[in-house]
Amino acid sequence: MRNASFWWVMLLIMLLIDLYIFIAIRSSLFAYSSQKNRGLFALIYWSVTFLALGTLLLIPYLPDHDAGRLRRSVIFTIIFALFLAKILAALFFLIDDIRRLAQWVGGKLFSSVNNEVGEVSGADAETITRSNFLTWLGVAAGGTIFSSFIFGMTNKYNYKIRKIRLTYPNLPEGFRGFRMLQISDIHSGSFSNKAAVNRGIDMILGEKPDLIVFTGDLVNNIASEMEHYIDVFSRLKAPMGVFSTLGNHDYGDYHHWKDGAEKTANLERLKQIHGQMGWRLLLDEHLPLERNGSQIGLIGVQNISGKARFHSYGNMAKAAEGAARYPFKILLSHDPSHWDAEVNTRYPDIDLMLSGHTHGMQFGVELPWFRWSPVQYVYKQWAGLYEKGHQKLYVNRGFGFIGYPGRVGILPEITIFEFQ
Repeated sequence: MRNASFWWVMLLIMLLIDLYIFIAIRSSLFAYSSQKNRGLFALIYWSVTFLALGTLLLIPYLPDHDAGRLRRSVIFTIIFALFLAKILAALFFLIDDIRRLAQWVGGKLFSSVNNEVGEVSGADAETITRSNFLTWLGVAAGGTIFSSFIFGMTNKYNYKIRKIRLTYPNLPEGFRGFRMLQISDIHSGSFSNKAAVNRGIDMILGEKPDLIVFTGDLVNNIASEMEHYIDVFSRLKAPMGVFSTLGNHDYGDYHHWKDGAEKTANLERLKQIHGQMGWRLLLDEHLPLERNGSQIGLIGVQNISGKARFHSYGNMAKAAEGAARYPFKILLSHDPSHWDAEVNTRYPDIDLMLSGHTHGMQFGVELPWFRWSPVQYVYKQWAGLYEKGHQKLYVNRGFGFIGYPGRVGILPEITIFEFQ
């Protein structure tokens, strides 16, 4: 009952926003149009609005196979982008209405002082017209955000290889020239194009890394989401092996299970899938990596978060116990907030931490001189390389996607680390 009330309130809010936008555009851009054109605008506007709302109600009933998931995600994205565009446009219309209100109040005050109520231009709110400039600006802003989200759906498999050179004075001689590849956040439950994912695997294999690591979130919620892609990711091979760890989505915390036993069984099946693909899953443990007669330590922890809203399962003390003997250590930890919460304060001998989790929010701007994403207001370290003293953290932008089936400005990432 509570959920039903919430959705009815949300529906009412959306309709009120739609009504406000409709009135703003009609009274400005169609102020001097013919009755026929005004009627045509009303017909198109409300037809699109009610079609979007009606379609939204049908999304849960679409089938759950690849094609059904694709249709569902595309439909949801179009509707979400439409409402987001309307909200953005409404902000510009609101600025214009605040301007009109200020002008009307100022006119009233001025006329009152001069005892000439109603004679001052602008004293009547109806005579203060809307700004066509602000109206067009609002329409343009809304149109831009809408088209960006639609175009972003073409980028969800547009994998970008990023090459990062790392220099460490304590790196053993045998690891000079060592090439490690990282992927993160596969989210196989969101995939709908197996051939496109296979092209991403081809790109990885083409880099011929010495080692491949995966930093969590193999699925969205359920282990069975991976069944159709086991053969794809089993292709990942490297001379020194493929190592992995778990992310917050892998534990099934966001799915409704009939009981705890079912949830536990799901996690166990997911762990088996890692092994089935030939990946060595690190669960609060470490092991040596050997190359050219030298050794370094690879540590992997279950999900540990510095954010209260995410459950922490890992045990860093257990994972790092006995690892001090290695002159150089790499940590696989899914959530980058673990970096400030524990790693750079209590484990100064961790040379490099690799994370994912944020996806760069799949939305933002990345230019050589400027980077921005809304996720930066939640995560201090959200994409790319960060340093504190001699320690380094790298946050991968994610191989897959979840929620929004696309990428706007933040492309899916394959990272190659070259050690010098």
